[in-house]
Amino acid sequence: MLLETFLAAGMMLATPILLAALGELIVERTGVLNIGVEGMMLTGAFLAAVAAQGSGSAAVGALAAAGSGMLVAALFAWCALVLRIDQIIVGAAINLLALGGTGAIYRALYGTTGTALVLPTLPEWSLPVLDQIPVLGSFVGSQNGLVYLALVLVPLLSLLFGRTGLGLRLRAMGDHPQAAASLGYRVRQYKVGALLVAGALSGLAGATLTLAATNTFVEGVTAGRGFVALAVVVFGRWSPWGVLAGALLFGLANALQFQLQAANLAVPHQLALMLPYLLTLAVLVTSPGKAVAPRALGVAEEPR
Repeated sequence: MLLETFLAAGMMLATPILLAALGELIVERTGVLNIGVEGMMLTGAFLAAVAAQGSGSAAVGALAAAGSGMLVAALFAWCALVLRIDQIIVGAAINLLALGGTGAIYRALYGTTGTALVLPTLPEWSLPVLDQIPVLGSFVGSQNGLVYLALVLVPLLSLLFGRTGLGLRLRAMGDHPQAAASLGYRVRQYKVGALLVAGALSGLAGATLTLAATNTFVEGVTAGRGFVALAVVVFGRWSPWGVLAGALLFGLANALQFQLQAANLAVPHQLALMLPYLLTLAVLVTSPGKAVAPRALGVAEEPR
């Protein structure tokens, strides 16, 4: 029973990372380096909380999160792809804007000290066949809809990039944008579309934190998970299945730190809180093989 609880918690805690990292994977495949994932997640988490608290519906909160993530992604696209501002600078600015903006609006709405919001939660769905399978059933037998969305996206994106013309064109944007433009493809439009999809997924990743993992909102609730998602893309070698493995690693490590704190071991709680991030960093540094990024990743100048 304890193992099943641990695995289920690990899957749920991996979902925000998985959703955000899959969105970042799509964007980086087109050659855009979006380090503003943290800001998109935080904005999504905040708008999900406000919308869910105001409407009484977690579904409305999730939709608001996806929409807010797309708006922030549109801002990134305008600055980085239209105004040609350095992508790293734009991403960093979005992260700072989201951190300060959500904190200021939260205090304006709920007071200087804030209010402990109790939010409606995303309902869990039980899959009668999967929940009987050992180990796998503990992971996915009874989870909320965003967990299943993230899991379904993994094979779909693998199929997209490996077997479809659209996936080939997206990969061409990240590897040879000039060649893609010479064939008549509108490179900027593809990149903007990829950013909007990534923004929606990052917003939903934030909604998972407030509507499933914590059922409340606090300032800075994302706690660096957007940067972990960036690392997971590299760890996964720009592959959806590799991203899934990296997200699960972080989720299980996060669930483990909760177990360690609950066990009242003679371990400083600060060390337990650091465990998921330390483990993610260690695996990223020591993982064998050389990651091959898209050749034009982060290049500011691209054809119109």
